[in-house]
Amino acid sequence: MNKSLSGLNTFLLNLVSHLPFWLLYLLADLLFFILFYLIKYRRKVTQTNLRNAFPEKADDERSKIEKQYYRFLADMILESVKMSTISEAEVRKRCQLVNPDEVQQHYDKGRSVLLASGHYANWEWANLALALGFKEKLLVIFKPLTNKSFEENLNRLRSRFGATMVSMKQTLRKIVELKNERYMFGFASDQTPTRHESQYFTRFLNQDTAVFLGLEKISKTTGQPVVFLHIDRLKRGFYEYTFTTLVEDPSTSLEYEITNLHTQKLEQIIRQKPELWLWSHKRWKFTPEEINQ
Repeated sequence: MNKSLSGLNTFLLNLVSHLPFWLLYLLADLLFFILFYLIKYRRKVTQTNLRNAFPEKADDERSKIEKQYYRFLADMILESVKMSTISEAEVRKRCQLVNPDEVQQHYDKGRSVLLASGHYANWEWANLALALGFKEKLLVIFKPLTNKSFEENLNRLRSRFGATMVSMKQTLRKIVELKNERYMFGFASDQTPTRHESQYFTRFLNQDTAVFLGLEKISKTTGQPVVFLHIDRLKRGFYEYTFTTLVEDPSTSLEYEITNLHTQKLEQIIRQKPELWLWSHKRWKFTPEEINQ
């Protein structure tokens, strides 16, 4: 029964993915209405996150951001479905790499790149755009999901144009395997550590926030530069990807400096267009005091 339902869902999603973009966004408008007004998907979580992140904003301003966020979320969901059939030409048309030379300069020096970003704008299409934009290998870390069937299908879409998905626990092993090659390794810097993984807290969006230290540790171990990827939404279905080198020589960085740099960079971007971040995610699950009990 479960296999039959899973097969039916896959079939329906595949049908949706074949819709032209104009019709896809009409469907996204309907999905927004369902998420926001009918089922009120995680709206309490979103409202709490916005209130804690922006206490200086008026209630009506936060409400406006909330509504804009759910409109974007509906688009993002349907754009992710589209990944199964979108063409290479369409990806290149809709995903503009603004300054690829910022990354290429590191490759030209024989170095690999550790790429920090977040769940902001269309981070899923980044897997397609970056794989097409550079000849070097693209590896993307993912956090394993409970639903393995969904995880397998999602990773299949993410890797359509050559990206390799790497489970968090396999990161170091994969880097050792590629020690003689150039590569780009992508990290989602706003992932939430579990309680026992929370070794360090920093200020992020007005709150003490647990962050993973993996990117910093790997950078210092390998000596590879850290580059931040800023994804900006120009309009529905069109994105810009801009690269900024945060750390050229990790060996000169102080403890936690790299972690603070990429976290602060993400916050700066979120404050510019807050509606493009994943507000319905339960990012703040515990405080430093709870960890130290």
